[in-house]
Amino acid sequence: MSSSFDHIVDLLMRIIKEPSFSGQEDKSANIIEAFCSDQHIPVFRRDNNLWARNLYYNLEKPTILLNSHHDTIRPNKDWTRDPFTPIIENDKLYGLGSNDAGASLVALLAAFLEFYKFGDLNYNIVFLASAEEEISGPKGIASVLKDLGDIDFGIVGEPTGLQMAVAEKGLMVLDCVARGESGHAARESGKNAIYVACKDIDWIRTYEFPKSSATLGPVKMTVTMINSGTQHNVVPDKCEFVIDVRSTDVYRNEEILEVIKNHLESEVRERSTRLQPSSLPKDHLLVKVADELGINTFGSQTLSDQALLPFDTVKIGPGDSNRSHTADEFVYLQEIEEGINRYIQILNQLNS
Repeated sequence: MSSSFDHIVDLLMRIIKEPSFSGQEDKSANIIEAFCSDQHIPVFRRDNNLWARNLYYNLEKPTILLNSHHDTIRPNKDWTRDPFTPIIENDKLYGLGSNDAGASLVALLAAFLEFYKFGDLNYNIVFLASAEEEISGPKGIASVLKDLGDIDFGIVGEPTGLQMAVAEKGLMVLDCVARGESGHAARESGKNAIYVACKDIDWIRTYEFPKSSATLGPVKMTVTMINSGTQHNVVPDKCEFVIDVRSTDVYRNEEILEVIKNHLESEVRERSTRLQPSSLPKDHLLVKVADELGINTFGSQTLSDQALLPFDTVKIGPGDSNRSHTADEFVYLQEIEEGINRYIQILNQLNS
């Protein structure tokens, strides 16, 4: 492997060493900022989001965004290693955030460096290392979109096995309250809020939205939490439950929400509708590039910062989504190298 690749791997290892939980990514942001400064690349920063533009950035040209995140979840109790001690064993780099999404982050940065000084590009290239992706937080990618300037389309780095997600499901979390009337459990009195909730939950379990996405399949609704009752002999007058809704590109979140509200007796309150689904048409330039390079395309069931980007995007990166958020998370060094090469191929194709 080349010294430049070793430099990129070293960067990832330094990032892993510093806890970078969502909202607390200042140390990893400092590391990325220092790395770019060492490369004589001016870096812009808002909170823990950092971005850089190619040297010959030209306002008259369209712009590509290269984005991945540097925050992580907290390690779960099943880790058998120190999650903040990066170790390479048998071509595997172990450490929290190595797979999700450190490998994509450093591979995108390596590709950006490859094109940074090119003066005859068809596109501007903006690299963005974003914060708070794991919690879709207020100081994440959405907070800096206006600072980035006009973006024509983006490549979001997430572990996809270097397949290209040309569609992604959106997300709504709904807090529901079924109302009843309290009474004594020994008598035929009151109105049991649990029974009201059960009726609504059964509708959620069985209802099928009329339209199904060609790439993402049907809208999926799942009740994930429920809470009711104060003691065994009191009919509960309130039952609270939570619905996880995975939306598809054939509906807006607001449309799905309206259908749910119209069918449930329970009160329904959305936490947010902003995490919208996305998809690209088959004739989109990025889809054509995937075809030309022999990259498999698919619809992603998992959420990323794509949901917050108001322009066309694809999701692609080294690593395996099944390793994300798992104990003893790792990424193969070969996957990082292949990721760098794949990103460079895509950018070459776009600029040919």
